[in-house]
Amino acid sequence: MTPLHALLIFATGLAAGCINVIVGSGSLITFPVLIALGYPPVVANVSNTVGLVPGSASGVYGYRRELDGQRTRVLWLGAASAIGAVTGGLLLLVLPEETFEIVVPVLIALACVLVVIQPKLSQWLGGRQLRPHGGPWLWLGVLASGVYGGYFGAAQGVILLGLLATFLAENLQRVNAVKNVLAGIVNAAAAVLFILIAHVNWAIVVCIAVGSTLGGLAGASIGRRLPPMALRVLIVIVGVTAIIKLV
Repeated sequence: MTPLHALLIFATGLAAGCINVIVGSGSLITFPVLIALGYPPVVANVSNTVGLVPGSASGVYGYRRELDGQRTRVLWLGAASAIGAVTGGLLLLVLPEETFEIVVPVLIALACVLVVIQPKLSQWLGGRQLRPHGGPWLWLGVLASGVYGGYFGAAQGVILLGLLATFLAENLQRVNAVKNVLAGIVNAAAAVLFILIAHVNWAIVVCIAVGSTLGGLAGASIGRRLPPMALRVLIVIVGVTAIIKLV
């Protein structure tokens, strides 16, 4: 890895850590950059997942006030995230790399659509009388999101935001705090699996980890002020670029 590549990966990790905390979908920035630098898709995905774990932790710390009173909810939904993440990670390692290369553009396209429609979806479903912990349908949805996150990870935060906003009667900041914890659990569970049985590029991990940690702290402080539309536009542009690169 050249110094220029290291600086570029650090910068994308910084941006991803910030965006993950505010909206989700930071991997739509880091993953295409790693692909563009010539890393194999599975190695890029595995290393990216491991590198983003510290950023998830810093984002959770930054949103700790919004987590007050949500311990039981986080434990209930966190179990689904962990189970899903391990399942998705195993699928990534067991399925042929060709399958990953075929499926990922479809997943990125779906994630981009969710990025665009999520505010309308939340608005449409707002005001409903919902269970405090979301009920079994939310648990199953979080489980499925964990499978997706363990397999690829890009835009899992957006998917989680859509699910949580649909099934929980909470304001968006408290929903976002839970999203950060669940996405962090998925990344951490998948990362442990990848470290044990997959090929991890530790140079990539270090660059993304340092960047995403700083980005996560920054994202927590500016998340309430930065217009989300600008981030959505950026995510969609990067996602489309990734699709073009992969197909």
